[in-house]
Amino acid sequence: MSNYTEKERLLRVLHKESVDRPPVICTGGMMNAAIVEIMKKTGHTLPEAHLDAQRMADLALDIHEYTGFENIGIPFCMTVEAELLGSPVDHGTLECEPKIASEIFPSLTQVEFRDIDQLVHSGRINVVVDAAHELARRRPDVPIVASLTGPVSTAASIVDPLTFYKELRKHPADAHRVLEYVTDLLAAFADRLLDGQGASAIAIGDPSATGELLGPKIFEEYAVRYINKLADRVHAKGAPFIVHICGDVKRVKPQLVSIRADALSTDAMISLPALKAEYPHITTMGNLSTFALQWNQAEKIAKMTRNLVADGIDIISPACGLSTSTHLESIQAMTRTVKEAAPVPQP
Repeated sequence: MSNYTEKERLLRVLHKESVDRPPVICTGGMMNAAIVEIMKKTGHTLPEAHLDAQRMADLALDIHEYTGFENIGIPFCMTVEAELLGSPVDHGTLECEPKIASEIFPSLTQVEFRDIDQLVHSGRINVVVDAAHELARRRPDVPIVASLTGPVSTAASIVDPLTFYKELRKHPADAHRVLEYVTDLLAAFADRLLDGQGASAIAIGDPSATGELLGPKIFEEYAVRYINKLADRVHAKGAPFIVHICGDVKRVKPQLVSIRADALSTDAMISLPALKAEYPHITTMGNLSTFALQWNQAEKIAKMTRNLVADGIDIISPACGLSTSTHLESIQAMTRTVKEAAPVPQP
């Protein structure tokens, strides 16, 4: 029987300290577990919980209680930052997550720069920050993981995406100005989440920063540079930093491993044991297929989870964003299997 709290176990892994078994988590943001089944059971629902701190906290606690994930993850979308920066957002429904209705700027050259200090104390940032502090007060034994949208994805949410990707190459000076701007906002957001008794860790999902879309050179110039700037800010606050990169990372592996993350999460297509063998210093996280979680039976989920544990993956987690129609039984099969795993031999 372990004496670790859920918070202690996750933080020990992120600090590269020994534990009895891997934690099993779902970070929030693009990787949240606000499934319809839980919301119908509890009456704490979306879209209302996107807009109210108390409702966000209540739903996050429901998710923790019902799923068995060993963290509390907020928010439940990837639109907080883009909405604040001017892109109109459809807040969705019980079944559908919020979406960017349209990007506010047609080009990187036309982005309007506003005062970061004012932005970071406005809009739904206040909701997420207040929810984080409320959750930390109510459950000090559970890690609160606050998930932000990555720098490239935030920029691509305020500039027309097709134009955005072209202009990373055609207008690098403008691209860097915009990436500096959004990263400064994300860093200020992280500061607010971490100040006082708030978030335990910061996670980012940056789905627009895949190696398939950017290629090695552009990935290093924009994704790695600005993720690391944010990582350094989070580390300066004494907190760990988790990064999820979508898609096939094979083309950008040398660049990927220079990201200053305390854990690296990947899509299901990536062999985490192979990545771990090639780069032993990486703390691996993932990567149970969310397609499998949505459609496979609990027995199959348990088997896939046991394989991840046996492979020595450091943190067990869904490989990407869960469908809102995912069955609770599938998630519980995943979390229960990790908790029933044999203890890891201690050095």
